[in-house]
Amino acid sequence: MNKWLITVTVMLPTLIEIMDMTAVNVALGHIRGSLSAGIDESTWAITSYLISNAVIIPLSGWLSRFFGRKKYLITSIALFTVSSFLCGSAWSLNSLIFFRVLQGIGGGALQPISQAILFETFPPQQRGMAMAIFGIGIMFGPIMGPLLGGLITDNWSWHWVFFINIPIGIVSILMTSLFISDPPYMKRMKMKIDYWGLVFLTVGVGCLQIVLDKGQREEWFSSSFIVWLSIISAVSLIFFVIREFFAEQPVVNLKTFKDLSFSTGCVVMFITFFNLFGSIVLQPIYVQTLMGYTATLAGLVLTPGGVASMLTMPIVGKLITKINPKGILITGIIICAYATHLMSKFNLFADFYSIALPRMILGIGMGLTVIPLFTLAFSTIKKEDMANATALYNFLRNLGGSFGVAFVTTMISRRAQFHQAHLIENLTPFDAPYQIATQQSARILEFRGFESFLSQYGGLNAVYKELIRQASMLSFNDTFHLTSIILISILPFAFLMKRSKELTPEKRS
Repeated sequence: MNKWLITVTVMLPTLIEIMDMTAVNVALGHIRGSLSAGIDESTWAITSYLISNAVIIPLSGWLSRFFGRKKYLITSIALFTVSSFLCGSAWSLNSLIFFRVLQGIGGGALQPISQAILFETFPPQQRGMAMAIFGIGIMFGPIMGPLLGGLITDNWSWHWVFFINIPIGIVSILMTSLFISDPPYMKRMKMKIDYWGLVFLTVGVGCLQIVLDKGQREEWFSSSFIVWLSIISAVSLIFFVIREFFAEQPVVNLKTFKDLSFSTGCVVMFITFFNLFGSIVLQPIYVQTLMGYTATLAGLVLTPGGVASMLTMPIVGKLITKINPKGILITGIIICAYATHLMSKFNLFADFYSIALPRMILGIGMGLTVIPLFTLAFSTIKKEDMANATALYNFLRNLGGSFGVAFVTTMISRRAQFHQAHLIENLTPFDAPYQIATQQSARILEFRGFESFLSQYGGLNAVYKELIRQASMLSFNDTFHLTSIILISILPFAFLMKRSKELTPEKRS
């Protein structure tokens, strides 16, 4: 079968899953209004999907062997497509949450299975290009998802954010039926079901995802809800690890981590996406809350980064067949850390170009990081273990992103409080800048016709608002700086990764 036809076939389900995830975020306000839900309630439309998605991803390798990979992939696409129709037809928030759980179950397997098929289809010397193509799809989804979601929601309704998946899903099912076939080691196998492993994994990962998603809003461990979920998650995951090491047919084969390049690659990838997702979340908040950008302008700030990654990846796909991928990976990590460091230099007077440039540099760094990282991590993995390995890899990638988002949102809140308290210490009536600021604000209010008493306290209010704004800016600086340090600290791990003999530079005829 033509490898490029297979590439298109496996990219379609991956693309709709990623685009749907990001498009729903944009439509959340309309969903909330339509279904008469509060802000906290409506976020469960996203959280429910993330939980079921996170549980299924590590199971996808085992499910592929249990049902047969092709059959399981078709079933997952079909479930994702049908549940998309049900989500668009939801009549209440509870029904939408239930259908989103089904959609997450269907969508969880699409990325790891597609990635495994793509990696197996291409010979070792061309796997870099295969991953470049996959990476372009991964980056295209987050760029187009919010844009498409906004256009659909504004011009039609939020229901069509889900309905748009249906024709693509049908085409994807037909192409998978025609062009994908299972190798002998991925056909359906008779296997014992590790029920305890399934229970421990589902409870542990599900509770962990809720903790990461709701932790900051619930004030983390000051909330008994978060404390109990954390305990349940930790105990369940510990029992899961113990169970899987001794199970005859584990649902997740953790022995894959014995491969040094793979386990090291998972650590590097976890921290890389920790940094990426953290910065992607922080930048729109910064420009919208402190710089007064609209949602559209905030999206445009992120777009150059995605475009830069898409342009960089095909070049990197060619380069890793000619030079050692480890050098490209190390360069990529350094560039990503540098870009995040530049973000720590943002201020309240930055122009659009100054804000977009670090994001573009980060996009180039991600293009230089993702492909050699995947190639090195999987260079010594056997084909029959590929499904399990891609499931673990994608699971830890998503978990890295979730930890990154939880970390930066918490840091922003805590550091803003710290800087606010510090700045207030120096805010006294005897401070010359304070006197100038209050007098100027009072004169402006008096000029506009306010009474002197109101203008006096209105001036104080203006000064305090500016203090809050300055404290928030400093908290963004601190958080970007800390994430850049965390990212650069993983450089030693990159040196531990090895490439197989099959990945030596191509011989020219």
